[in-house]
Parts: sequence; structure tokens; C-alpha cells
Amino acid sequence: MSLSDIPGAVPEPGLVGPRQGTALAEPTDRVRPLWTTGVVLVNLGINAAFFGPIQVLLSQQAEHFDAGQKEAILALVTGAGAAVSMVANPLFGAFSDRTTSRFGRRVPWVLAGAILGAAALIGLAGAPNVAVMTLLWCLVQAGCNGAYAAITAAVPDRVPVPQRATVGGLAAMGQTVGILLGAVIAAVVSGNFALGYVACAAALVAGVVMYLFKSDDAPLPAAARPALNWADFMFSFIRPLRHPDFAWAWITRLLVNIGNHMVTLYLLFFLADAVHLKETTGMEPAVGVLVLTGLYCVFVIITSVIGGRLSDRMGKRKPLVIASSAIIAAASLILAFAPTWIGGIVGASVLGIGFGAYLAVDFALITQVLPSAGDRGKDLGVINIANSLPQVIAPVLAWPFVTLWGGYVSLYVAAAVIGLLGAVFVVKIKGVD
Repeated sequence: MSLSDIPGAVPEPGLVGPRQGTALAEPTDRVRPLWTTGVVLVNLGINAAFFGPIQVLLSQQAEHFDAGQKEAILALVTGAGAAVSMVANPLFGAFSDRTTSRFGRRVPWVLAGAILGAAALIGLAGAPNVAVMTLLWCLVQAGCNGAYAAITAAVPDRVPVPQRATVGGLAAMGQTVGILLGAVIAAVVSGNFALGYVACAAALVAGVVMYLFKSDDAPLPAAARPALNWADFMFSFIRPLRHPDFAWAWITRLLVNIGNHMVTLYLLFFLADAVHLKETTGMEPAVGVLVLTGLYCVFVIITSVIGGRLSDRMGKRKPLVIASSAIIAAASLILAFAPTWIGGIVGASVLGIGFGAYLAVDFALITQVLPSAGDRGKDLGVINIANSLPQVIAPVLAWPFVTLWGGYVSLYVAAAVIGLLGAVFVVKIKGVD
């Protein structure tokens, strides 16, 4: 079956705007600011729900249960949640590809994911033990990744290629502000992690409201949905890796994110145990996390917008991805060899400069190597495994470096090396400049 055989897949003469054709048509009309704002806010809410807990709240709850085993508890909880996200992201993305709701393919999953994630966050506030804490964090990951898979796929659904890095940069800005909001929530609640979880849940729900009303999500005609063959459906999750450009893009993102997660995972403990922030400055480590996250976010916001616009104007992706990956690695080395408060400030700023440009441009690059318009949600879900898998790998790699193999110096040097490998492998992508 070709696209022209699908009812509604070919735009009718005279139709203009985002709903011309179907959800499978390649977008040509530039999206409006209100639509982009809705996407930005969804990303903001999801990342507040993710990173408020990851940066501080889960660490505080782990210490509440057993201060002597806080690192191991945190690794268990975050690793289990990341394992769930690796399944949830591509699976919900695939389900959204096949959804024929009159509200569109993506909207139902954004809404359902936000509700599940918020309910689980509220449950975390009263978790009685590590087992329940782990289960509820897994549910947070499932819900938030369902929403994230859908909103990520909405960009190539709606945004033409010449505008894609710009919108990707603005989405990255939303992600970054969400990270900052999560850190602000954690600092404001002053160790009351239960209240922090409730505030993160509220941010998640509030973030999806505008998109739900301004999505213009084109429905998928029932005739365009293929018959479900479970064997073929499950095999389809690894099929995209047979496309070399897609596979190299996946490997590149995996390596850069492993390095980044190795840097940020133990940030609270790094400030407390290596920088001795409380003793040297009188500042609580949680407040230190907020300050560094704020600096990081400022630079991410600036470079994600500038980098996205520059990439769209140049019509090139790979040179900016390589340069930004190298800058991220440099930030790791700064933290490795300057484990001081000033070193942390410089390192966080450099990390923000590199990661902002990386988020915008690499996202645009990835959308240009997707194998199929009909499987955008699933294929971007597979790509998003490269965001989630590092949450499993990074704790496994980071824990022995911190406890057995030289502490934070060796940890951050290893993070830099892994990130640089990501920059090297970008050159293997042939179909994008």
C-alpha cells in the first residue's frame, strides 16, 4: 500500500494549514507560536517531574530510609525506573502511532501519561519502604515516558525540516526550565521530599493543559492503521537499527547521555563529600545543586535556541553535534580536576553551553534519519532508549568509580572519554550534513 492509497493521505486541493493530508503526510507548513508553546510546556512539566526527584528528592528519600546505603538505594531505584522507561517509551510511542482517536494520535497518550505519572508521584510522598519507593518510581517513569514519547513524535508530525532544529531548541529550552523548576521545588521544600513530590506532580499536570487544547493533532484514518500481527509488531522495535544512519545516531546519543548522567547522578553527594560544600561555604548541598542547575539551565536555554536557529540557517547538523559533544566532555574534565565550588560553577556553565546546542541540533538530526513516517512515535521511542538506558548504565559504571576506583576524579574522566566517543561516531552518519 502506498501513501496515495490511504484515504486522506494526499492533501486535497486548496487545503492549507497543519491538518492538510493526514498524520502520515510530510509537514510543509510552519507551526504557529501557540503550538510550539504547548510543546515547550509539556516538556517543562515532564522534566520537572523527572529531575526534581532524580536530582534531589530520591536522594533525600534514600538517605531517609538508610543513610549508610544511600548510594546503593539510589542506584537501585533509578536503575529500575530507567529499565521501565526503556520499554515504556518505544511501546507507548508505537501505540500512539496506531491510535485512531478523533483527538489525534498523540493527545490521548500525553494526557494518560501525565495522569499516571502525577498519581505515582503523589504516592511516592507516602512510600513506606524502599520496595514501594522503587515500584512507584517505575510507574512515574512509565507515565512520563508515555507522554514524552507522544510529544516528541508530535514534532516531526507537524514541523517541517527547515524549522525543526529551531523548534527542537525551544523544546530543549522547555526541558531545561523543567529541570530548573524541579531543582527549585527541591530547594524550596527544604528536605520535605513528600511535599516536593506533590509539587512535581502539579507541575506535570499543569504542563500538558495548553497542548491538549492547541495540539491540532491530525487523526489517523482507520484505513491507514495496519492489521496487528504481534510477532511483526515486536520485531519492528529492532528493525530501525538495520538503517545505518539511524543506528549511528542512536549510538551517538547513548554515549553522550551516559557521560552526562555519570556527571549529574551523584551531584548532591559530590558537593557534600568531595567539595565539602557545607564546611567550605556554609551552603547546604541541596542549595548548591540548585545554584549549579540554575547556571546550567541559563546556558542551555541560550545555546539551545541559538544552536537550533544556527543549524537551520546553515542547513547542517553534524559539525554542531560534534562540537557540542566535545564541550560536554570538557565540562566533565573541569569537575574531575577542580573539585571545588568554583570548579563546580565553571563546570556546570560549560556543561550547559555544550548540552544546550547538543539537545537542539541532535534532535533535528535524528528526525531526518527516521526510517518511516508511519512509525515516528515508535522509532523516536527507540531513540529515547538512548536517553533512558544511560540511567541504568551510568549508576552501574559510576558506583565502582566512586567507591573503588579513585573517586570522583576517575568518575568524571571516564565520563569525558565516553562522551568524546559519541562525538567521534557522529561522522558515521552519511545521510545528513
